[in-house]
Amino acid sequence: MRLKGKKIAYLVGPGFEDLEFWVPLMRLQEEGAVITAVGLNAGEEYIGKQSLQACSDVGCDEVSADEFDAVVIPGGWAPDKLRRYDGIKRLVREAYRSGKVIGMICHAGLVGISAGIVKGHEATGSTGIRDDLITAGAIWRDVPALRSKNLVWGRVVADLPDFCRELVNALSEEA
Repeated sequence: MRLKGKKIAYLVGPGFEDLEFWVPLMRLQEEGAVITAVGLNAGEEYIGKQSLQACSDVGCDEVSADEFDAVVIPGGWAPDKLRRYDGIKRLVREAYRSGKVIGMICHAGLVGISAGIVKGHEATGSTGIRDDLITAGAIWRDVPALRSKNLVWGRVVADLPDFCRELVNALSEEA
């Protein structure tokens, strides 16, 4: 268990991409990480794009980046909604500034853009946000997954094995 004791803030919101939420979450748990689902408010039920459900443990205004070793942001429609909340942007920005791993897949880069953390980094994700990432100063790469300093990127659902591998490796290296 390479991530035993690691604490991960795992963002959840309305319209999350089901597999991009559940597959990395289970992979991180398999390695011993402790997951805290962070939503807009504590105890909220969210429905994914394919109708799977997830519940937030805490609200974004109730937590600090100091409590976690990393933040993971699944894709889907949720990132476009979550990026509008100061508590979400604060959590991601604080974690980034502290050198903690930030994992983003598919449309999750929208949160990274709004938090102001992508400029100068290599990035990937859904081609639907390619122009947004470039405009925000990221260097676009059309690859399944990559790591740029403390940012771990994944492209789409089909690339989940690569994303999970990069994420686990990044988190285990900082042990």
